[in-house]
Amino acid sequence: MNEPIRIALIGFGFMGKLHAAVYHRLPNVELVAVVDPQLELVNDAVRESGLSCPVFSSYAEAAGLHFSVVDVCLPTDLHTPIVLEALGDGKHVFCEKPISLTRDNAQEMVDAARLADRQLMIGQCIRFWPEYVELKRVVDSGEYGRILSLSMSRRSGRPGYSVGDWVNRPERCMGAALDLHIHDSDFLLHLLGRPRAVFSQAVSDATGWSSIVTQYVHDGTTVVADGAWNYPEKWGFQMRFSAVFENAVLDYDSRAADPLTRTLADGATLPVKLSEAMEGKDGYFHELSYFVNCIERGEPVAISTGEQAAASLDLVLTEIESAETGRLIHLH
Repeated sequence: MNEPIRIALIGFGFMGKLHAAVYHRLPNVELVAVVDPQLELVNDAVRESGLSCPVFSSYAEAAGLHFSVVDVCLPTDLHTPIVLEALGDGKHVFCEKPISLTRDNAQEMVDAARLADRQLMIGQCIRFWPEYVELKRVVDSGEYGRILSLSMSRRSGRPGYSVGDWVNRPERCMGAALDLHIHDSDFLLHLLGRPRAVFSQAVSDATGWSSIVTQYVHDGTTVVADGAWNYPEKWGFQMRFSAVFENAVLDYDSRAADPLTRTLADGATLPVKLSEAMEGKDGYFHELSYFVNCIERGEPVAISTGEQAAASLDLVLTEIESAETGRLIHLH
C-alpha cells in the first residue's frame, strides 16, 4: 500500500468537523493535526469526535509534523494568508469556498499554487453533489435533447452555527450572495459556461447581502438562480433545481420525499435512481475523495480548481455589482 496521505486540518468549526468525519471514512488517509486557536474547546471536540491527532493553536506549531496536505476550513476572510503560507511550504491545499472575498486575493492564491507546483482545490461541493452530477451528465450526453431552461434555488433560515457568528458579519462573509448563492453560480459555470451578461436584484441588511436573484443571459438557455438566508430561523434548508429539456424535465428538491424526479414528454413523473457509486454519499464526501485520489495518483485536480473558483467569485461579485447599480452587466 502507498504511504498514507497525511493531512493537517485548519479550523474545527462546522465545516472542519464535517471534513474530519469524511477523512475518517477514506482509506489511506491520516489526519495528523488539527489547528484552531480555541485550543481547549477544540481539544474536547476532537476527542468527542473519536480522533486521536494533536491539536495546535497555530499552523506554525504544526508545521514540523510530516504532512503533505493542508485543509483550510476557516472564515472566508482568513483563507488567503494561510493558503499562501501552506503553498509556500510545499503543501497541497484544499480550501473551503468561497476562495476569498476579493478578486486580487483569489488570483494571488492561484498564482502561488502555480509557482509552487502544488494542487489547490476549492470546496465548491455542488459540482460533486449526486443530483447535480446527474444533471451535468444528461446535459452533456444530450439524452433528453437540448436544455431549454434552468432555475436553481438555495434557501435557508439565517445561519447561527459559525464561530463568533462570522457568517453574519458582512466584512468577513458578504452574506448569502457570496457564501450561499455562489454554489449555484459556480455550478452554472461548470454546466453551461460563462454567461454573456447578468442582471441581479438583491436585499441587504446588517449581515450583508441576505438575498439575491440573478438572471443569466445564455445563448439558447434561460437561466435564473436565487439564494437567500433571510428565512425564519427554523425554516430549515432547501436546495433545488428544475431543468427543462426538449424531451424531459429533471427536477430536484432536497426537501422532497423523492428528491430527484424525471418527467418525459409522454410519461409520468418518476424518481431517478442514482448510480451505486453516488448513492448514500454527499458532495462533501465525493469532493474530498476526489481530491485525495488526485494527490495519491499525482494527477492534477481538474474540477473545482483554484482558477475555476476565482471565476465563480468574479461572477458573483459581478452579480452584486449589478444589484448595487440596477444595471444589466455584460461579461467580456
